[in-house]
Amino acid sequence: MRNYILTATLFFVLLIASACGGFRYLDAPPLEFQDIDYGFETHFFEGDLRIAYVDEGHGEHTILLVHGLASNAGFWRYAIAELQSDARVIAIDLPGFGKSSKGNYPYGMTWYADQIAKFIEGMELENVIYAGHSMGGQIGSNLAMNHPDAIDKLVLVAPAGFEGFARGAGDWLRNAFTMQGIINNTEQQVRENLALNFHRWSSEWEWMVEERVRMAKAEEMPEFAYTVVQCVGAMLDEPTTDLLHKIPHETLIVYGKYDRLIPNMFLNPGRPSDVFKYGHSQIPNSTLVEIDNAGHMLQIEKPVELTGAIREFLK
Repeated sequence: MRNYILTATLFFVLLIASACGGFRYLDAPPLEFQDIDYGFETHFFEGDLRIAYVDEGHGEHTILLVHGLASNAGFWRYAIAELQSDARVIAIDLPGFGKSSKGNYPYGMTWYADQIAKFIEGMELENVIYAGHSMGGQIGSNLAMNHPDAIDKLVLVAPAGFEGFARGAGDWLRNAFTMQGIINNTEQQVRENLALNFHRWSSEWEWMVEERVRMAKAEEMPEFAYTVVQCVGAMLDEPTTDLLHKIPHETLIVYGKYDRLIPNMFLNPGRPSDVFKYGHSQIPNSTLVEIDNAGHMLQIEKPVELTGAIREFLK
């Protein structure tokens, strides 16, 4: 009788998960990284590495959009649509992600900043407004300090690198990410992990779930997983927490009031506003904007409000 109850309960749980979309893409074919649809045409810069990018719009400024951990240029699609009437908008795939080169590179915040500086120079970009989300924000802080002439202004969207970690605390976070864990995430785990990035998850962003689940079957997935693991370590090993006062540029910091990723809920429980107000206090010429009813993924959850803040900043 007990086995029957357990079997019936398991069947019921699986039935609910299936009804909620938990196994929607179980039998879907692999999605190779080069075939991901960003909503815009993809171009390629052939320098030391191959960097994929989207290039839309025209204007006095070039807004360079840089994604965060485990994402790609396509995560900026709604912001690109909003900003392309005001400026030239370029969104790149960082090396190791999306359609850019992957390999045994020394992935790190300073290394990424160096690659972006080379991209800006190679593309002969001028009047560059760098806008980085999460890890892309931490990279942007490094770019501003190490290559100050490469950009004119800095936009940090829910940036990593502000939050400090106690000695040894980062080891737990580092150990929580493994290549196999990233590759073997179930569809329901993918959906739940993505939902943590939002104040309120909506089914209209289901494309992210499909993309991530089908990517797990792709040929380049092990390289992607390796990059993610290396980047987690690099974010911990190259903090900008105590260096923010060295950023010389006029800087806009934008964050969601209900960010559930920053600060880390396990290691630094507290309010997002405390972290971002600290960063604002350290960067000499900075403006802080809080967006209500928004989580970590501002460029998807609140693209109109985010781009509105960027437009006001450009004035």
